[in-house]
Amino acid sequence: MRVVVASSNEGKVREIRHVLEPLGWEVVRAVDVGGRLIDVEETGETFLENALIKARAYAAAFGCPALADDSGLEVDALGGAPGVRSARYAGEPTDDAANNAKLLAELSDVPAPERTARFRCVLALAWPDGRVLAADGVCEGSIGFEPRGTNGFGYDPLFLPAAAAGRTMAQLSPDEKSAISHRGSALRALRGALEQTGLASDG
Repeated sequence: MRVVVASSNEGKVREIRHVLEPLGWEVVRAVDVGGRLIDVEETGETFLENALIKARAYAAAFGCPALADDSGLEVDALGGAPGVRSARYAGEPTDDAANNAKLLAELSDVPAPERTARFRCVLALAWPDGRVLAADGVCEGSIGFEPRGTNGFGYDPLFLPAAAAGRTMAQLSPDEKSAISHRGSALRALRGALEQTGLASDG
């Protein structure tokens, strides 16, 4: 099944390809199929609402199934922030280093036991005929005190997954990250939903 990814984030596209292409899916970007990125206004108040908005817009524009991801970091000490504002936490334009710096500043007086957090991902797959499937995934962990690692993107250098034995997400290999990440979990859940509904090869 050919799927166009509704994202300009190369990190997300790489992760989606890493999980789905071995299953026989053709994962393409807008530019790969002669199109361009669509400026979709994410007006939703939840990850699911934003993912559906993007997926439906891309499916309509490209005439094929479209996969959209909306994800972010939820920090308990900050009441769940940055949440749906994760990419723009430090303002526009989006800047990973600035977001990480702001997060560390907000948590400067918070001790390690209270720095619990999770990455949450919601995927929405939309067809041009209006059908949609959605799946979500969560990766529990905590926020470190300094960036570590060069892999990944976003908050990965600060996020310590509970299953990673003290390493940040940015210190994991792509295979290790896919096995425990919120996006990897959501992708596997989406695959299961597709197989259960008989839509796995319906492109």
